[in-house]
Amino acid sequence: MYKVDIYARVRVACLVLGKSQRQAAKEFGLNRRTIGKMLETSIPKGYQRGKPIFKPKLLDHIDFIDEILEADRSAPVKQRHTAQRIYDRLKEEREYSGGYTTVRVYVAKARLRKKEMFIPLVHEPGWAQVDFGEAVVVINGLKKKLHLFVMDLPYSDGIFIKAYEQEITEAFLDGHISAFEFFGGVPSKILYDNLRIAVAKILGTGERKRTQAFSELQSHYLFRDEFARIGKGNDKGNVENLVGYARRNFMVPVPHYESVEAFNEYLRGCCVKRQAVTLHGHKETIGERVLTDQKAFLPLPEGTYDPCTLSSGTVSCQSLVRYKGNDYSVPVRYGYQSVFIKGFIDKIQIVHKKDIIAEHKRSYEKGESIYDPLHYLPLIERKPRALDQAAPLKGWRLPDVFEKLRQCLEERDGKAGKKEYIQVLRLMETYRIDEVTQGIKGALQCGAISLDSIRHFILYQKDKDTKVLDLSKYPCVPSVTVSTTRLKDYDTLRGMAI
Repeated sequence: MYKVDIYARVRVACLVLGKSQRQAAKEFGLNRRTIGKMLETSIPKGYQRGKPIFKPKLLDHIDFIDEILEADRSAPVKQRHTAQRIYDRLKEEREYSGGYTTVRVYVAKARLRKKEMFIPLVHEPGWAQVDFGEAVVVINGLKKKLHLFVMDLPYSDGIFIKAYEQEITEAFLDGHISAFEFFGGVPSKILYDNLRIAVAKILGTGERKRTQAFSELQSHYLFRDEFARIGKGNDKGNVENLVGYARRNFMVPVPHYESVEAFNEYLRGCCVKRQAVTLHGHKETIGERVLTDQKAFLPLPEGTYDPCTLSSGTVSCQSLVRYKGNDYSVPVRYGYQSVFIKGFIDKIQIVHKKDIIAEHKRSYEKGESIYDPLHYLPLIERKPRALDQAAPLKGWRLPDVFEKLRQCLEERDGKAGKKEYIQVLRLMETYRIDEVTQGIKGALQCGAISLDSIRHFILYQKDKDTKVLDLSKYPCVPSVTVSTTRLKDYDTLRGMAI
């Protein structure tokens, strides 16, 4: 191959100085056909093969190799064929007699041909993409894998991220509500992966049968949905990249927080802080472009939407209702009755007819029993011998004055005193624990140790106009009689003085 300077000298001689190709060939010692090619282009074309190399030994095995490469596209990435493995299989299964290099070159070119090409996309204001991701975070000293709900606004690159204990329906619903509140509106269209939380079934026509929870969410907020092709994460590339971006930028090094709620406050701050950034190719900040998104948003609807799942159950003989592998208590008067369980991301509500009869903090463990001691006090009052063995009361930490009150009552009245102590505990069905505690302290200080006197002290704290306690109405309280002083009594004292 001739260098560029030879090309330049030949072209100057012929095209500028007017020499013929014959003269230039004689002057430069080149073939006239070579001179002609140099005049056609200003730089060397380089070597170009006229037709593909003929590979007779590989020709009969090309279909077999192509089938392997096609099957690999659906296989796990770490368990796909290498060129060496394909070569070994050709030798073992098809008696291939050619060399490894021939196979390696063909496999490399075949894989290059199969690589997918992408079209640059334009996103309209008001659209969003949603997905879940994972991240490791240390919560209260324990390393946990949290699930990240992420929403991305492709037009403005605005983001919202919230972490949950599990990737469940309640998290999916709560994530949407939190994102809508964060952005101040509802995106007009949201693109999803084929999450089981949202898609109950993919029909033969490609249509998606939505889950009931997702349909209810959509009916309340009125956004349009769209689903990516199966196995085509690039259809929603913005939110797919967002998960990795969040891990690299917000969670390195591994975050340490006291609770998931505190970690979510941190993530929210990161999302707000990012809105001040101006990305490459844009003149406006992300926050300024979010304002354009907001103009295309749907307004937040009136009324509330409960981000929960609803299931039915029956109260057991131990006044418990089971939900997701855990038991939650209800007041004993609802025993054996049918109820509805509303599962939120952070709490459990148990509903009888239209009334919420119990509410507990949600547990994500398995096989736990979560009690509210107050639910069992009416039954314990009827069965006072169970007071010290009742599981719902184990671990119930009460102020020290409760134990002092119990000792006083039982020393004075025995079994009746234990029952009256249970009745004092039942005051917490009506009053706060701090109010009952102050009532007990007041009763102990004045020596009026009874249910009625404690109730009176509680009412006196709440209403200062409550009349002073009339101890004569309570025969159980020791009475003291103070006589009125007479004037002649002073004469007696005077006589004694003389």
